[in-house]
Amino acid sequence: VSSSKKCFFVKFFGTEDHAWIKVEQLKPYHPHKEEMIKINKGKRFQQAVDAVEEFLKKAKGKEQDTGSTSIQAADSTAINGSIIPTDKRIGFLGLGLMGSGIVSNLLKMGHVVMVWNRTAEKCDLFIQEGARLGRTPAEVVSMCDITFSCVSDPRAARDLVLGPSGVLQGIRPGKCYVEMSTIDPETITELSQVITSRGGRFLEAPVSGSQQLSNDGMLVILAAGDRTVYEDCSSCFQAMGKTSFFLGEAGNAAKMMLILNMVQGSFMATIAEGLTLAQATGQSQQTFLDILCQGQMASTFLDQKCQNILQGNFKPDYYLKHIQKDLRLAIAMGDSVNHPTPMAAAANEVYKRAKALDQSDNDMSAVYRAYIH
Repeated sequence: VSSSKKCFFVKFFGTEDHAWIKVEQLKPYHPHKEEMIKINKGKRFQQAVDAVEEFLKKAKGKEQDTGSTSIQAADSTAINGSIIPTDKRIGFLGLGLMGSGIVSNLLKMGHVVMVWNRTAEKCDLFIQEGARLGRTPAEVVSMCDITFSCVSDPRAARDLVLGPSGVLQGIRPGKCYVEMSTIDPETITELSQVITSRGGRFLEAPVSGSQQLSNDGMLVILAAGDRTVYEDCSSCFQAMGKTSFFLGEAGNAAKMMLILNMVQGSFMATIAEGLTLAQATGQSQQTFLDILCQGQMASTFLDQKCQNILQGNFKPDYYLKHIQKDLRLAIAMGDSVNHPTPMAAAANEVYKRAKALDQSDNDMSAVYRAYIH
């Protein structure tokens, strides 16, 4: 979805190309299938229909195999116009790189939001945009139907729930708590248990993306826990992301998120290693990047991170200290099931070296500096 939510980036079955299409030009597949077949009798159109049917068949099979389901931002509420915001009162705790973009999009799409942040000044912009200010996490939870949290690490997530004037003090039967922080599954299990012990409803929903994707409402949400909370959060997830997946019981989303970030962090370290090796052997780093971006590894992530490195721009889009934390947690998760993670372990050491060089608060791409010092 474009940042203005007016267009969708559409894949065309049959031709396999892509284009931005205006919302009003889109129609749900099944209700209009027979009508379109009658109008378009060409061979290529029939091939496209066959490709769609095959895709849906495989998607259904995967859902049955894994138990996962997804909510697309392009569902009926979005296709028929703008997102229809829930009438539930929304709370949000934590206005960091990711949380700020999420809250901004919730407000833009008409949600009623109350915010809290440890550094209160970060709330000012959102108050100007129409949010209400909560004095404590407990007050936000007590005043809202669904409260989201997005903080830096397991300790911060636990303190927010269990600390003085924390979430647990505001939980009442029926209140929903959605933990969006990227943390370990053990902490998720603990938080789920204490929330539900007070009659609350719990969902974990860590997000895959960056500050820019958060600002653009293009995050991928991985949810697990109470399925009814997932459904209640539908309009919120559509506002903040391009798609969301429900992965079953609490803890599954944390596991999947750590695996994804382990792969991403290891990949970033490898790219930094390649760039510096190119320089050390007298090769052009820009040419190295140009070749990569013309091959099978081409991606927006690759291009943006490498260009930032070559420009010396390490403004944080995803903090280096956070990707190192994710690698550390992923390695520990591997240890818990006796699964080797040697590639992640090697990458983790490089990020630790970068942290020792005062790169913690820079973007994850600043791992490059671990190779040149």
